[in-house]
Amino acid sequence: MSGGYSYSLIAQDGAARRGRIQTAHGMVETPAFMPVGTAGTVKALYTDQVRQAGADVVLGNVYHLMLRPTAERVAALGGLHRFMNWPHTILTDSGGFQIMSLGPLRTLDEQGVTFKSHIDGTAHSLTPERSMEIQSLLGSDIHMQLDECIALPAERTEVIRAMELSARWAERSKLAFEELGGPAKGQGLHGIVQGGTDIEVRLRSAQLLTDIGFGGYSVGGLAVGEPQDEMLAVLDETCPALPADKPRYLMGVGTPDDLLKSVARGIDMFDCVMPTRAGRHATAYTRFGKINLKNARHADDPRPLDEESPCPAARDYSRAYLHHLVKAGEPLSGMLLSWNNIAYYQQIMREARQAIEAGQYADFLEKTTARWAQGDLPPYTGQRRQG
Repeated sequence: MSGGYSYSLIAQDGAARRGRIQTAHGMVETPAFMPVGTAGTVKALYTDQVRQAGADVVLGNVYHLMLRPTAERVAALGGLHRFMNWPHTILTDSGGFQIMSLGPLRTLDEQGVTFKSHIDGTAHSLTPERSMEIQSLLGSDIHMQLDECIALPAERTEVIRAMELSARWAERSKLAFEELGGPAKGQGLHGIVQGGTDIEVRLRSAQLLTDIGFGGYSVGGLAVGEPQDEMLAVLDETCPALPADKPRYLMGVGTPDDLLKSVARGIDMFDCVMPTRAGRHATAYTRFGKINLKNARHADDPRPLDEESPCPAARDYSRAYLHHLVKAGEPLSGMLLSWNNIAYYQQIMREARQAIEAGQYADFLEKTTARWAQGDLPPYTGQRRQG
């Protein structure tokens, strides 16, 4: 292990930031995309593949891990890093989003949330204090406060109520985090900005959390169905209201386009299930945009997804073979396409970091989105593409 939890800003280009987060399990280069390892695994990938793709950090989830195999069991087996064979940084989501998604299976009050397991129907409760205890048992490097994430659209009074409750839970989360020795273990705690798409409520949330003081600040409650322009408008106003010397994490986002446009507004960290979920459903993300491997146009195509990719899944297997695996229902199709997608997400984060350092982020964003808009390679006609 090395060091505690801290953030350093290396370069800035407009609002886009190039930085580093130091954790007890290593350095996280930002902007960073965190592959989602909900239940202690990034679906369909070995941890070695995740690391080789360029990931410095993965995400685990309190809700799923507390139910199975339980945080106490993981702790007895040496903690989540050892349990999942990932000796690098781990961030844990508090479980609030998953619990709120349970609908009639949960009830909420000032103390916390009571809910029934989606696995076996057993009753559980989660308070800010219990969420911190679970994350401490798991041994993650970056903890999230317990918050209430509401579905949008919602009445303004409901948005304000949920934001204020989340702020009170944030204060309790910080107190429990400190009592559990998080700072002494080199761990970091993030507060979560809520407020829907209401800018005034968002700014109030940011101020309340800044007054409490956290190691980092997350923007939650977005990517829940609102249009991209509304999400970006929230970031335009929220990011400048957050401390410049702390990392900013946009939770649950998103497409490659979402990521790069959010980086332009000052976001440092992302997570999303999209790259692995899309891979399991025959979709590849590449510099040519999204590619649907179910499409018959690939059936006789000997070309790879992208011969310039550093990822073997994109470079060493033909489109015809990937199409065959998809049509045959072979699990290897999801494994290879998930690998490609995680690698591509890491590639655009790496290119974003380089562009910010060079002071060329706007140009990089324009060229990358233009390449996506051009679309995939022309259909294969038996002739290798020239140039």
